Amino acid sequence: MSTIALAGRQPVLADRIFTRSLVIDLVLVAAGAAFTALLAQVTIPLWPVPITGQTLAVLLVGATLGMARGASSLALYAVLGLVGLPVFAPQDGGGHLTGLAALTAPSFGYIVGFVFAAALVGWLSERTWDRKFFKALATFVGGTVVVFAFGLPWLAVVTNASLTETYQWGLEPFIVGGIIKAVIAALLLPAAWWGADKIAARSARDAD
Repeated sequence: MSTIALAGRQPVLADRIFTRSLVIDLVLVAAGAAFTALLAQVTIPLWPVPITGQTLAVLLVGATLGMARGASSLALYAVLGLVGLPVFAPQDGGGHLTGLAALTAPSFGYIVGFVFAAALVGWLSERTWDRKFFKALATFVGGTVVVFAFGLPWLAVVTNASLTETYQWGLEPFIVGGIIKAVIAALLLPAAWWGADKIAARSARDAD
C-alpha cells in the first residue's frame, strides 16, 4: 500500500499522469505557479480589483497537484511577485505592481487567499472530490469562497472601504465569473480523469 493511501489520501490527477519523485514535484509546483502567472495576464481592468483568470488557475492547480504541492505552487507564485517578477495581474496602464509595493494593493489579499484555496481544493481532491461533477463543483465553489474570505478584509483595510463598498468593489462584480470558473473547473477535472484512466487502461493492455 502506498504512503498516500496509508495517510488516508488518494492520488490526484498529477499522480495519475506522472511517476512521483522530488524532481517531478518541484517541476509541477513551478509549472503551477507559471500557469497562474499566465492566467493572471488574462484580465478585465476594474478598480480596485481587476477581473482575471487567476482563480480558475488556482482551482485547477490545487485539484491537479493536491494540497501540499498546490499550496506550495501558489505560495511560490506570491513570492515571485514579491521579489520583483511581473507575475501579478497588470495594472490599468499595463505595468505590473511588484516587490513589497504589492502588499499595499487592494487585491493582494486575494493572492494570499489563493494559497489557502489551493490547499482546500487539493485536500478535497485527495479524497476524490474532483472526479464527479457535483462534488467537484462543491469543491471549487468552496475554494472560491476561501479566496474572498482573505481578499475582502484586505481590500477593506487598504481602501478604508465600508462594508457596502467592500461588497460592491470586491465581491459583487466577481460572483457570476466565480460561478462560471467553478463550473469550468468542475467540467474539466472529471473529463481529465476520464482521459487519464483511458490512457492508463490502454497502456496496461499494450503491456500485456
